[in-house]
Amino acid sequence: MENKIIAIIMAAGDGTRMNSFLPKVMHKICGYPIIEYVVSSATGVSNCEPVVILGNGAEEVEEYLGADIKYAYQHERLGTGHAVMMAKNYLENRTGYALVLAGDIPLIKSETLQGLVDYCQKGDYDAVALSAIFENADGYGRIVRNTSGDFERIVEHRDATDEERLIKEINASIYCFSIPSLLKGLSKLDNNNAQGEYYLTDVLGILKRQKKRIGVYSLYDSSQIMGINTRVQLAQVQKIMNRRINHGHLENGVTIIDPDNTYIGPYVKIERDVVIYPGNVLEGRTSIGEGSILYPNSRILDSNIGAKTQIQNSVILESQIGDQTTVGPFAYIRPGSVIGNKVRIGDFVEVKNAQIGEGSKVSHLTYVGNGEVGKNVNIGCGVVFVNYDGKKKHRTIVEDNAFIGCNTNLISPVTIKSNSYIAAGSTITDDVPNNALGIARARQINKENWVKKHEKEMEEN
Repeated sequence: MENKIIAIIMAAGDGTRMNSFLPKVMHKICGYPIIEYVVSSATGVSNCEPVVILGNGAEEVEEYLGADIKYAYQHERLGTGHAVMMAKNYLENRTGYALVLAGDIPLIKSETLQGLVDYCQKGDYDAVALSAIFENADGYGRIVRNTSGDFERIVEHRDATDEERLIKEINASIYCFSIPSLLKGLSKLDNNNAQGEYYLTDVLGILKRQKKRIGVYSLYDSSQIMGINTRVQLAQVQKIMNRRINHGHLENGVTIIDPDNTYIGPYVKIERDVVIYPGNVLEGRTSIGEGSILYPNSRILDSNIGAKTQIQNSVILESQIGDQTTVGPFAYIRPGSVIGNKVRIGDFVEVKNAQIGEGSKVSHLTYVGNGEVGKNVNIGCGVVFVNYDGKKKHRTIVEDNAFIGCNTNLISPVTIKSNSYIAAGSTITDDVPNNALGIARARQINKENWVKKHEKEMEEN
């Protein structure tokens, strides 16, 4: 007999009010699906794999969450109690506690769930319901307490009397059950109601009639239990989550000029004394080094930015940027790029799957694709690393201290050796030796009086 804390996450709802082909729990908040946040908070408390109960769109949710999650399936939507019944196989022959919550509440914090479980364990309760105070409780089930202030029952809004509707303490639909008590309650649950559904709240009533101990754990931050049923609610929760993330960074020594217009994912790491201007979007597992400045309107995804680096109005995807480097404005750093320290990547430069060494400069209007650029290289305006021959990609190597003149095409595979120069306007197809000047362009010819002759010919015709 195992003594476990197992999380059961109900995520089988159709989400019809979202008006979407996407399962409701796969809609994103700050770059990650709703279900990601709920599973993350639950696994912070549980000591075994959570069980996610799925319905329509199960394949998509499973593909995202992966094999570290247990799954159950609710093919018919017959209520919350019925959903938990689908997970009975994971509860039988276990002791311990079951944490039951919905999959559409991404704001719930792990410490809140831990407090709920601790309250249930220390109080030796058979079940504890999480509650919160709502000034406007319309539509929510109410927690009804007896004269001693203890749990009496839960009444749904539509079934409540006028007096009960004045109650501001609502049922958050998050519970901690003793597993044996939950199984006993589920075994006696019926759907003898107008909706013909099995309600998990009825399990609390069953346990109460069996003289089991039922408790209520009050949550003072009611925003944590906001569920999502519409796109409007999705936007509201997004705003709260964004503010929560940004305030955390502010408290850790990051300057965010306008937190309401800066968008940072939950797994982004930012060191102190970073300054972030409005319009920046930081996603995935991005990290920003100490003292860097992100000027307005950049998108950075799954990238590492070094210390004291400046980024201006650019896109950086799955790449690494060194210390004291400047990028932008209007640069595009594509996946697989590694840019060293004290590098200058200027306006309208695109870098793809390339390495650029310390102190090099790629100032403007240049494409560096599948290249290896050494240290202290200067790449002029309009240079193109011609890396694709129509069938395969090839690499261009530019060694230390080379100078590539403007409007040069480097036809890969080709190597430009150290300390060499390439004349502007060249198309280089062969390797250039050390200390050499590479010139590959037609000789200039000036035809005297060509314009007057041309004009005369036009007049005659």
